[in-house]
Amino acid sequence: MPPVAPRRLCRARGSARRRGRRSCHGVSRVAVPTSAVPDVLGPKLTCIFCGINPGRVSAAAAAHFANPRNDFWRLLHDAGFTPRQFEPSEQFMLLELCLGVTNAALRTTPGSGDLRRSDFDATRLERIVAELDPVAIAFVGKEAYRGTFNERPELGPQWRTIAATALYVLPSTSPANAAVPYAERLHWFSSLRDWLAPGHRDAVRALLVDADERLMLGSTETR
Repeated sequence: MPPVAPRRLCRARGSARRRGRRSCHGVSRVAVPTSAVPDVLGPKLTCIFCGINPGRVSAAAAAHFANPRNDFWRLLHDAGFTPRQFEPSEQFMLLELCLGVTNAALRTTPGSGDLRRSDFDATRLERIVAELDPVAIAFVGKEAYRGTFNERPELGPQWRTIAATALYVLPSTSPANAAVPYAERLHWFSSLRDWLAPGHRDAVRALLVDADERLMLGSTETR
């Protein structure tokens, strides 16, 4: 049984709006008064990128992934999510592309290793999903996902969902993760882009039996 696939899709970047389909006009800014960095959120988003928490550079700039050594904005562009590499100060322009950004923990720390278990609150993401109904949430780094759900993920799409919102885990873009080659991190960002890309998919469902002889509904998708 493969991980859950995204259920609906926003139009491709730069494509013409199709008659009868919803468009995402990103004008809403959901402020978080307890965080030094505001959420970049709005309705009808294809994907919300969820970092782990604000670092000091991001907090000072009031912008996500503001450390110039952080590769997030470069990866976002190279994977085809944005038409050019955005500056962190241009973060709200993501809403026009049906993309958003938030953090798994709101407290600013020198490093993610300074976070406590109590800093993470899965119910906050559940409230975001209930209010905004995004197609998917992509956690930028395994620790953002692990802190939220207290379980170790693999990279890529996850079994877990929040309501109908699919979950995906990306490699960390932090300078602390620089040992992971850029090409490998780009691979996962590009894979996310493909996973969310518009296109017809035929679903094939089957009953599967696991090692404990439990029945599961499996599905695969072909383009």
